[in-house]
Amino acid sequence: MKYTPKYTVTPKLLDNIKQITKIKTELNNKRFPTTIKMHLEKSAVSLSVHSSTSIEGNPLPLTEVKKILKSKPKHARDSEKEVLNYNDALVYLGKLLDQKVKIGDELVQNIHKKVVKDLLPKEKSGSYRDVPVVVNDPRTGETVYLPPNVQDVGKLMDALLDYINKNGDGVDPVLLAGLFHKQFVIIHPFADGNGRTARLLTKLLLANMGLDTFNLFSFENYYNSNVTKYFQNVGVLGDYYEINEDIDFTEWLEYFTDGIIDELLRVSGELKKVGVDPGSTLKKHHKDILKYIEKHGFITDSDYAELTDRAKSTRALDFDKLINLDLIRRKGKGRATHYVLK
Repeated sequence: MKYTPKYTVTPKLLDNIKQITKIKTELNNKRFPTTIKMHLEKSAVSLSVHSSTSIEGNPLPLTEVKKILKSKPKHARDSEKEVLNYNDALVYLGKLLDQKVKIGDELVQNIHKKVVKDLLPKEKSGSYRDVPVVVNDPRTGETVYLPPNVQDVGKLMDALLDYINKNGDGVDPVLLAGLFHKQFVIIHPFADGNGRTARLLTKLLLANMGLDTFNLFSFENYYNSNVTKYFQNVGVLGDYYEINEDIDFTEWLEYFTDGIIDELLRVSGELKKVGVDPGSTLKKHHKDILKYIEKHGFITDSDYAELTDRAKSTRALDFDKLINLDLIRRKGKGRATHYVLK
């Protein structure tokens, strides 16, 4: 079985790829303080977690998602488990970004296992489905798509993964990620959790764009801004065996690249704001504090006094600024007060 996607590089698609390359190059040519990027990365993770789980109907608002990621409740409701699971999968993928790993069955199933942890029975967690499934219209409850039969799921996934791994050098990474995303949804390899798993693996493929600020990137955010439009574009209608030879990915790829541009522009705007906002600009004395903590594990006011000639009240303001930027936190009281990286 071979996967041969049908699509056309239209003028719009070509223009989108050119614009993505242009914005990506502009972002890569700019340099921002590591500490500022760390702060924005944390926000991007929250946005990704919220967006991807919200697409699937999770009711938790972004503010609540941030609280859950911070507190990590031990006795979580299912909606909270979805948030924590997606975050855990993002952390796991983050460790693979620099390795340019090939996506195989084991990785796909590991990601799914993390996504549905404590939400599905163990026998359905991290295993391709062994039962038929249908896709219903969430508005009417009517069945609108019949995915491939159980016996074909493994073969179709092998064909998709083979195509992705063999075309890494010949197909633009953005197109490759888009093709993977929709075909994965079409195959519907798991009983549940297909959308979240597809978006996580697509994020890994998009890392091959060569974007230095990739960890600030939340392409799921674009989908969540209009969920109906996302489902209309990523899904198909009918019986897989009647429509699979006629599926054209062109319209989806145009929509997919529109989303990448939208998110790149958002990231670019965020970086411009921190670049000119004096409230988030770190000066040499702020960086000295962070470097000292990185080297020694913590810093006290007396340690800082030896690094700078700034007055005690000013030193206190310096610490407060870094606390407000969510870069350090205060520990202890009185003479035992010290500061550590957050």
